[in-house]
Amino acid sequence: MNTQLLLENLTNPALLFFILGIVAVAVKSDLEIPANSSRFIALYLLFAIGFKGGQELSQEHFTAEIGWSMVFGLFMSAIIPVYAFYLLRIKLNVSDAAATAAAYGSVSAVTFVTAITFLEFHKLNSSGHMVAVMALMESPAIIVGLILLSFYKTNENKINTQEVVRHALTNGSVVLILGSLLIGYMADAKQAEGIKPFTNELFKGFLAIFLLDMGISSGRKLKTFFSYGWFPIAFAMIFPLLNGMAVALLSGLVTSDPANRFIFAVLAASASYIAVPAAMKISAPEANSGLFLPMALAITFPVNITIGFPIYFSLIQ
Repeated sequence: MNTQLLLENLTNPALLFFILGIVAVAVKSDLEIPANSSRFIALYLLFAIGFKGGQELSQEHFTAEIGWSMVFGLFMSAIIPVYAFYLLRIKLNVSDAAATAAAYGSVSAVTFVTAITFLEFHKLNSSGHMVAVMALMESPAIIVGLILLSFYKTNENKINTQEVVRHALTNGSVVLILGSLLIGYMADAKQAEGIKPFTNELFKGFLAIFLLDMGISSGRKLKTFFSYGWFPIAFAMIFPLLNGMAVALLSGLVTSDPANRFIFAVLAASASYIAVPAAMKISAPEANSGLFLPMALAITFPVNITIGFPIYFSLIQ
C-alpha cells in the first residue's frame, strides 16, 4: 500500500469533520446540525451526484461494458448480504443479522461521493454510468435482507413482501438520484451550465457539513454499540476491506478503466446508513439501529476512506 495515499487520506477534511462530530459528542458539546438542514444537505448531495452523472452519461454511448457494469453491481448487491448474514449469525440474532447484512450489501452515497473527490485529487474521473450502478445497488440488498429475515423468523409476525419491495424501489434516495441522473442525461449541456456552480463548486463544503452531522449521529450511538462486544467491531473493520479488495481485482473482468474499478471496490466495501435504516424501521422495527448504524458510520466509513481507499487504488494500479 502507498503510505503517501494513507497520509493524504488522514488529513482529508471530510474525515476530519466526521471525527470532529464524534469528539463534540464525547466532550458533551451542544454542537448540532438542525434536522431540516441535515436532510436538505443529504438531498443536495444526492441531487448533485445524480445530475453530474447524468451529464457525463449523456456524453457516452451505451456499450456492452455499461450493461455488464450494471449486472455486476446488481450481483454484488444481492450476494454480499447473503454471506454477510451467515457470518453475523455467529453472534447476532436473526433480526440484527438481517438488518446489518442488508446495510453491508447496500451502498453509501456519501462514501461514493468521497471516493469521487479522492479520484479527482488524483486527476481521474469515473464514468457517468457508475452513478446509475450505485443507485441500482441500493434496493436489492434491502430485499435480500428482508427475505432472509422472513425465512428465519419463527414468530407469527409476517413481513409484507409487496410493501418491502415497493419501499425499496421508491425510497427517496433512490428516486432522487435516479431522477437527477435522468434529468442530467436529458438536459441540454448549455442549459446545464447555468447550475454548474451549485452542483460543482459548493459540493465539497456541503459534504464536510454533512459528515460533521454523521459524526455527531455516530457518537451518540457508540455506547449502545460497544455493549455488543468485539465481534461487530471486527466485522465492521475486516468484512468491508475484504469485499473491497476482492472486487478491486474481480472488476477487471467487467471494465479496464481504473477509476471505474476503484468505484466498484468502494461500493462493495461501503455500508448504507440512510436507505437501509429507513426500510428496516418499517419492516423490521425489532432490529437494533444502535448496532448497525455505528458499525457503518463510526467504523466502516472512516476505515474505508483512511485505509481502504489507498489499498483498493494500489491493487488496481
